[in-house]
Amino acid sequence: MKAMILAAGKGTRVRPITYTIPKPMIPILQKPVMEFLLELLRQHGFDQIMVNVSHLAEEIENYFRDGQRFGVQIAYSFEGQIVDGKLEGEAIGSAGGMRRIQDFSPFFDDTFVVLCGDALIDLDLTAAVKWHKSKGSIATIITKSVPLEEVSSYGVVVTDEDNRVKAFQEKPLTEEALSTNINTGIYIFEPEVFNYIPSEVEYDIGSQLFPKLVEINAPFYAIPMDFEWVDIGKVPDYWRAIRGVLLGEIKNVQIPGHEVAPGIYTGLNVAVNWDKVDITGPVYIGGMTRIEDGAKIVGPAMIGPNCWICSGATVENSVIFEWSRLGPGVRLVDKLVFGRYCVDKTGAAIDVQAAALDWLITDARQTLPSNTPVERQAIAELLGTNAN
Repeated sequence: MKAMILAAGKGTRVRPITYTIPKPMIPILQKPVMEFLLELLRQHGFDQIMVNVSHLAEEIENYFRDGQRFGVQIAYSFEGQIVDGKLEGEAIGSAGGMRRIQDFSPFFDDTFVVLCGDALIDLDLTAAVKWHKSKGSIATIITKSVPLEEVSSYGVVVTDEDNRVKAFQEKPLTEEALSTNINTGIYIFEPEVFNYIPSEVEYDIGSQLFPKLVEINAPFYAIPMDFEWVDIGKVPDYWRAIRGVLLGEIKNVQIPGHEVAPGIYTGLNVAVNWDKVDITGPVYIGGMTRIEDGAKIVGPAMIGPNCWICSGATVENSVIFEWSRLGPGVRLVDKLVFGRYCVDKTGAAIDVQAAALDWLITDARQTLPSNTPVERQAIAELLGTNAN
C-alpha cells in the first residue's frame, strides 16, 4: 500500500533546532521522528512511501535513502531550485506537494495515507482505513479529542452526527470552540481527491483543499480516535516529548542504551566516576560523553553523545544536544542547549556566541581558557548560571 510523509516545511516554530536539522529529522533520544513514522507505516502494510522534501532536503535523503534498511521503499519529490550552486527549498504547500508527485506519474492509484512528518503516533492505521472505506469517503481526517482549554492551540474540526465534516476553526478561543476534536495532520485519501487540487500552484491541505471539499459537499469525514499523538510543532512540544519518553509516559518509544542504575541510561563508553557525581534519574547520557567529578544532573534530562559536562556544572530538567560543553559551575535549569543556542522551555533563545557567552556553553571539540573573569558573573546570570 502507498503513503506519503509531508517533510518539506521549514519548521520555523522549532528554531533554532531547524536551522540545521529538518523537522522530520529532529531526534527523540537519538532517533529521528520520521523513523518512527516509517515503522508505523510498515507495521500496517504501507511499504511504498513518497516523501516531499525542501528545507535541508539532503539531510532527510542521506539518512533514509531508498528505505531498504527500514523495510520500505522510499522516493523523494524535491520542492525548490538551485541558486548560486546551492539547493534552495521552496515548498509548494502540502496539497501542492501531493499534486506534483501525481502529475509526475500517477502514483496514488488507490486509497492512500498522508502523515505530517513531525509527530510521534501509535495510531491503528488499519482500523482507520477500514472506517474510511466503510463511509465511501473521498477524504478522512483523523482527529483526537483534547481538553477544552487546549483547543486554542490547534485546528478544530466540526462534524455532524454522522462524522461528516461541516466546518473548521483555526485555533479558536476556548469560549468559541464548537468542538474539542482537533486535526492531527493524519489523512486518508482516495485518488479522486486530485480532481480538487490545482497543478503548479502552492496549495494547502488544511486551509484550501478541505474547505473546498466542504463547499462542494463532497463525502468528507473525520474520525475521532484514541491514540498516542505527540506533536513536535514548537520547541516546548519537543521539550515535553523528551520528558514524556524519559518519564515513561510515551509508550511507543524506548529509552536507548544501558540502564546502569535505576532510571539512568547511558550509551557506549561514557567517561564518569559514578561515586563523584550527583545524578538523579530519569536521565539519558549519550555515548562518548564526559561527566567530570562534582557535576550534578537532575532528571528528567537528556545529555546527547560526545558532550562534556565540567566539574560543578548542574543540568536540571534540561535537554543538551550532542557536542555541547558546559563550563565549570554552569547551572542550567529548564533549558535546551543546541549548538550555539540556549533556549528556555517557552522557546525564547539566546545565541551564546553572539552574546560572548561561549565560555559557558560551547562546542565540546573546542579548547577554551579555563579562567573566568569576575565581570562575567553578571552576564552569566542572564542564563541562570553560576560563572564562579
